[in-house]
Amino acid sequence: MKRRAWLTLGAVVLGGGGVATYAAASPSAEQADAGQDRRPVEVYDLALNATAAGERELPRTDTKQFSLVGVSWTGAARPLEGTAQVRTHSLETGAWTGWHDLELDAAPPEKPESGMRGASHPLWVGPSDGVEVQVVHEDGTTAALPKGLEVNLVDPGVVTEAETKMDAPAPAAFVAEETPSSAPTAQPSTVPQPPVTSRADWGADESMSPDPSEYNADVKAVFVHHTDGANDYDCAESASIVRGIYAYHTQVNKWNDLGYNFLVDKCGTIFEGRKGGIDLPVLGAHTYGWNRESAGIAVLGEYGTTSAADAALAAISRLAAWKLGQYGADPAGTVQLTAGANQTNYFGTDYVAGTKYTFNRVSAHRDGYNTQCPGDSLYSQLPKIRTWAAGPVEGLKIASLGDATAKGTTYYTKGTPLVRWAATTPGSLIKNFQVLVDGQVVATTSGAGSAKRITLALGSHTVAVRATHQSDRTTTTAPLTVVAETTAPTFTSAPTLTLRTGTVNTTAVPVTLSWKATDDQALRYVKLLSPATATFSSAAYLSNRTAPSGTSATWSMRAYDYAGNYRNASGTYTPGILQESSAVKSGSWSTRSSSSYLGGKSYSSGSRGASLTWTFTGRSASWVVSRASSSGQAYVYVDGVRVSTVDLKSSTTRYRQAIWTKTWPTSAKHTVKIVVVGTSGRPTITTDGLVYIK
Repeated sequence: MKRRAWLTLGAVVLGGGGVATYAAASPSAEQADAGQDRRPVEVYDLALNATAAGERELPRTDTKQFSLVGVSWTGAARPLEGTAQVRTHSLETGAWTGWHDLELDAAPPEKPESGMRGASHPLWVGPSDGVEVQVVHEDGTTAALPKGLEVNLVDPGVVTEAETKMDAPAPAAFVAEETPSSAPTAQPSTVPQPPVTSRADWGADESMSPDPSEYNADVKAVFVHHTDGANDYDCAESASIVRGIYAYHTQVNKWNDLGYNFLVDKCGTIFEGRKGGIDLPVLGAHTYGWNRESAGIAVLGEYGTTSAADAALAAISRLAAWKLGQYGADPAGTVQLTAGANQTNYFGTDYVAGTKYTFNRVSAHRDGYNTQCPGDSLYSQLPKIRTWAAGPVEGLKIASLGDATAKGTTYYTKGTPLVRWAATTPGSLIKNFQVLVDGQVVATTSGAGSAKRITLALGSHTVAVRATHQSDRTTTTAPLTVVAETTAPTFTSAPTLTLRTGTVNTTAVPVTLSWKATDDQALRYVKLLSPATATFSSAAYLSNRTAPSGTSATWSMRAYDYAGNYRNASGTYTPGILQESSAVKSGSWSTRSSSSYLGGKSYSSGSRGASLTWTFTGRSASWVVSRASSSGQAYVYVDGVRVSTVDLKSSTTRYRQAIWTKTWPTSAKHTVKIVVVGTSGRPTITTDGLVYIK
């Protein structure tokens, strides 16, 4: 056991040549004094002791706090052919987890050195205080497992800002004198450098990697990885996860530094990995056989069935574009890489050392080595990463045009529309957006922008949005036709109320509201504002409604065009009812009483030539009658001229029916006279008065 803390150890034997261990780690005096706010990184190496073949359960035993776990063995080049599983006791939930399989397909170093160890991928489990481990040979056989098996627990500690500033040495990337004289010169990139959290900021203990950095000639490709472990970590824990992986690579694998050049969390934060300068082609240890011409980017988490968040994909895209851009490489292109070892990748492709093979500039770990990394889901997202990294901007469209309304394919506005747009490429990869009017730039926003208000001169224009990717590749939306106009619609005929046929009540006289509105560009709709509310299409010009008798009302309307201009118009009208008793009679008429009649009474006559005459001042009139199967006919005279013969016959009995109407252009004094025809077999008519509008 490597003594890094006081430990209590125990072990049991598992079947098939496997061994299991449990451990309880007691804090040293130094740790106890440190308190919980500040705690150094600790690595606990616990030997797995094998006895006779057989299977035993491992008691669940408390341990010192840790957050990352793995298994390792003697001999960096020897694989562990079997399975390794761990379960841990969570400090947060107080419960034991299920069994987790450790990934055992980690590539060996290209040039193994004395003391380096073979190891599983580290598994981030979060703050834990108990562990159970089982290692079983492949297929459950009793063949020998690698020597020197250990379970390795990593506590990433708590590194405060004060500790970082006081105790952690500055990383080589930012201190010129620590960079070896053989280091290449940093090359300018074709795209901006994304923000990167330095080793000092995530709390790297530089004493764990005292060896100087090594460098490649350039970066021809980027390999994408995942680190394994839970995806439900809080992004505030990301620095701790990076410290844990760093400690695992240096203290367990016995590498000279963290294997990855960069790490990215699910929130899109980029962390400096291997030291030596983020803008230099630092030799990493991430993709066996291909490290000499590439950089490695690892996403924190496991992405076999879970897709990486867009924030992480955007960070990878920015980082890949920047690193490849230092050497003039297109992230969406391909490149010939020279194999550094004889091997077979995940897809069964054989590689021979010294031979060139074609890779995408942005490739996955599994493309170069026989591993599932970076998981099926993240692997399927690589095309998106390449597209986002290379440009142009994807999915660009004008989402809406505020303060403007479309009619067909043409938009109408008063002159200051708000242009809103959207794109699927993250804004962090976009240099700017520009709004074009008639092909000329009138407004510019950053890549984070999504809207801009513009001012248009009166008339017809084209409006488009152009996006410039950080690679300077551009894409432009299809132009919209936008008409700016400020002329309000006009009412060529003001709102007019006339009488219509139908059933009459004292509170509801049947009327027709008519109007005519037009616009020099495009009429949108017309609204009735009072005494009721309604909205009518641009093609509508009348509406059948009712109005109370004896009440004056102003009928107000508003016409809108598609630009939002509007104009009001109105007319004031009063429907009135003239009872039959107010008419001048001639001939024989009888009075009938019923609640079905207007006012409770009506006149009835079957005498040929009997007449009733009403005189009024108004612009519309309707004659109200009762109808039945035995009803006869009547002549209607207007201002002394016979204008109609009206048949009151109906298959059903109906009361208070406006059966005849007449409307004049203006209000004036008129007379309406009805005369009994004396129809054979059904001479009788029943009249219930006259309705008029003034």
